[in-house]
Amino acid sequence: MKALRRFGRNLAFDFKHNKALLVMILPIAVYLIIFHYLPMCGIVIAFKQYNFAQGIFGSPWCGWNNFRFFFMSGKAWQVTRNTLLYNAAFIVVQNVLEIAAAIFLSEIAGRRFKKFTQGAMFLPNFISWVVVGAIAYNLLSYDFGFVNNVLTSLGQEKWSVYTDPQYWPGIFIFLSAWKHVGYGSIVYLAAIMGISQDIYESAALDGANEWQKIRYITLPGLQSTFIILLILAIGNIFRGNFDMFYQLVGNNGLLYNATDVIDTYVFRSLLSSYEFGMSSAIGLYQSVLCLVTLVATNLLIRRISPENALY
Repeated sequence: MKALRRFGRNLAFDFKHNKALLVMILPIAVYLIIFHYLPMCGIVIAFKQYNFAQGIFGSPWCGWNNFRFFFMSGKAWQVTRNTLLYNAAFIVVQNVLEIAAAIFLSEIAGRRFKKFTQGAMFLPNFISWVVVGAIAYNLLSYDFGFVNNVLTSLGQEKWSVYTDPQYWPGIFIFLSAWKHVGYGSIVYLAAIMGISQDIYESAALDGANEWQKIRYITLPGLQSTFIILLILAIGNIFRGNFDMFYQLVGNNGLLYNATDVIDTYVFRSLLSSYEFGMSSAIGLYQSVLCLVTLVATNLLIRRISPENALY
């Protein structure tokens, strides 16, 4: 009861002394409530045998049957593993390349060349995955793809990319990095710009070369930014990029074992069976995994480096 009264007093104090800030944040709060928190009521579909006639709250309860169907289908471990491994690879590769790109941009002296390079790296972020899928198909198609035409002209055997799953982990990692590294490097570049130039000047007076400045000043200065971005990325480690996986692979059943993630599996399940309860159950399973991973990662970082934890 005392804690509740204390919370009320603090809330009243905030309303009294921070009216302007609260008015500014009001539209965002309303947006989050309407589009993020109210839809959470739909979680009950995961525990119901949903039908259109009775609606969400009128449909009969079915307990854990929707979850049981997913785990007994034999696909639960496969799609969970694929989602986890792909996102782990994306996080590692993209963060390394983003840091390298940010350091490279910060070291470029020519202003025009620097702007051109940054713009060229940033451009792929605006290309939709539909277009990327079309480009990939025209490059990798077995019959008329550019790559296979070049291999044929050189007397080499063609690559049957769209029938062989072994190529796709590398393709996904490469295309995801190509599309997102330019955009992601902006955050690291801003962090580098925030490092005091006096530190670099002092290091130069002490005889440090450029590599030593990067190793002992720039990289440590990016630590807190890297950890925050890592925590946020790990919070979505069980959410596959549906646009990328579906537009590049589509409904090619020959590649499902190596390319199917939770999001694409849910989409196809919903299209083929119209089982909204099962699809909702898989989505809830995915969200719980993301929450547990995020909390565990933050707890680990708080134990190792408390000042860099989110909370």
